[in-house]
Amino acid sequence: MKKVFINGYGSIGSRITSFLKDDPEITVIGIGKYSPDEKVNVAISRGLNVYVPEKKLNDFSDYKISGSIESALDECDLVIDAAPGGHGYKNKKNLYEPKNILAIYQGGESTVGDESVSDLLFNSRANYDQVLGKKHVMQGSCNVTGMGRILEPLREKFGDQLIRFDVTLVRRWADIEQTEKNVSDTIEMSEKPHHGDDVKLYFGKDAPLYVRAIKVPTRQMHLHIMDIRFKNTAPKPSEIHDLFVDEFGVATLWTAKGTKDVRDYAQNMGFNFTDTNMIHIHANMTTSIGDTVQMMYSDDQTGIVIPENHMLLQAMLFGKSYDQAFAHTESIFNMHEKKQKLQEHFAKKI
Repeated sequence: MKKVFINGYGSIGSRITSFLKDDPEITVIGIGKYSPDEKVNVAISRGLNVYVPEKKLNDFSDYKISGSIESALDECDLVIDAAPGGHGYKNKKNLYEPKNILAIYQGGESTVGDESVSDLLFNSRANYDQVLGKKHVMQGSCNVTGMGRILEPLREKFGDQLIRFDVTLVRRWADIEQTEKNVSDTIEMSEKPHHGDDVKLYFGKDAPLYVRAIKVPTRQMHLHIMDIRFKNTAPKPSEIHDLFVDEFGVATLWTAKGTKDVRDYAQNMGFNFTDTNMIHIHANMTTSIGDTVQMMYSDDQTGIVIPENHMLLQAMLFGKSYDQAFAHTESIFNMHEKKQKLQEHFAKKI
């Protein structure tokens, strides 16, 4: 039995903790909290031990705290850092490296520059085997993870027939549970978005991938518009859809009018956190014209990286093969069943 600590209890930390509690191979020591707010009691009510920075213990005197984060780290085999973007590097230098602890970081960190948390950005579809034996690895962000689930099957099938990928990321403003975060009535342009460079860390630095990004006033998922250029005449839409029939975490939908339709269905079906944990190809929008295929798919924002963290954890902690990790992740997340339900509900009308 391996011991895991979740350092942070926001959108990602709360989700990861929820699923890891159902993993019989893992003991969750507890979670790290930095602010004395209502989420402390929420975590405690869910049976979790809450730890806080040693220097902030007095700030949490009104709560039943289990101890300091520093003491919890002494007991764990791996930490999943779910702190706000930029804090992961500080935690690495001040906490994880001095204690020689395996650590997983999230998409708000960096793999380049002076504050790099790792030399590897993980995407289970592209580079699972490369993380075996690594001590510090960064999990890609939701948009970066989503692109991997689409790009890798395309590359495997069509190889050097592919000329160029142009992707427009239409990003959601905030997660659903981030009620403290205002959704501004504006379309915000992202100057020099990091997503393309991040994808190239596993897709190849010379990949002909070009990404632009905008942020729109919604909490209901991201949407990617991808134009795929081929050397010769592009495949038919049906050939593109066939690639993803058996693909992990990719559902093909025909009748969803928007991202909220998908989210509402997930909520009605009682999916945990109303997440589908996957990509949804909006098949009715796939077109093939000349040498170009245009496709649109929505990305389950925070939810999509949670099974990825689970896959990464298994590689780092247990050294499992991809097939072993995949089977265990499926047993926890039931992705195949979710995919079937989504595809049946949003099936093509005959």
